[in-house]
Amino acid sequence: MDFNWNTIFINDLDWSLAIEIVLRTLVMFTLILVFLRLSGKKGIRQLSIFEVAIIIGLGSAAGDPMVNADNAILPAVIVFITILSFYRLITYIAAKNERFESVLEGDPLYIIEDGQFVLIATSDHTYAKDEFFAEMRQQNIEHVGQVQTAILETNGQVSFFYFEDEEVKPGLPILPKLYRQKSLLITQPGQYACTNCGQVEELSAEQATCPRCQEKEWVKAIQTRRKT
Repeated sequence: MDFNWNTIFINDLDWSLAIEIVLRTLVMFTLILVFLRLSGKKGIRQLSIFEVAIIIGLGSAAGDPMVNADNAILPAVIVFITILSFYRLITYIAAKNERFESVLEGDPLYIIEDGQFVLIATSDHTYAKDEFFAEMRQQNIEHVGQVQTAILETNGQVSFFYFEDEEVKPGLPILPKLYRQKSLLITQPGQYACTNCGQVEELSAEQATCPRCQEKEWVKAIQTRRKT
């Protein structure tokens, strides 16, 4: 079987279109990056949004010549070179300019401080509570009062810093059976944690409003030490 190598690698490529391919690649890659940045950078673990955009761009460029005989390989190679060159340039600039790196990758986000949730603007809060609770349970955390600080990193991972055992505070329980006991009604006096922000209050009334976030749902607070 004879192969026409010119058709496989070049086909009918008009070299005058090479510049247009470069421009189209830069435009589409920028659109992919902007889209991922706006859709919530915390959805993908370990990879930065810029690296995810690289993967999507390269995958898209590789797709057509893999399945369509009318698409030559060389245009995809031009796309690859363009994206990788752009990536090298962007990472170089980011290494030299912290402000540019912050715009590109975003900044770490504080989720817990001093044993309670940080009140975050809705537009910045892209991490679901049940997902975060699961992350905490995997770190052997039973309640928010065991955590001094939790930071959502730019790669989607969470860094936890814990109170010493003697400093553990009453906190919002995150174990499913305890958390499901949340209610708008206080049935007996005691320490209760707001299910929205983790604020702990001594309550005795049938209903109460959290002085910190103005929510009205509570669950019995616990003060167990973290088991490691």
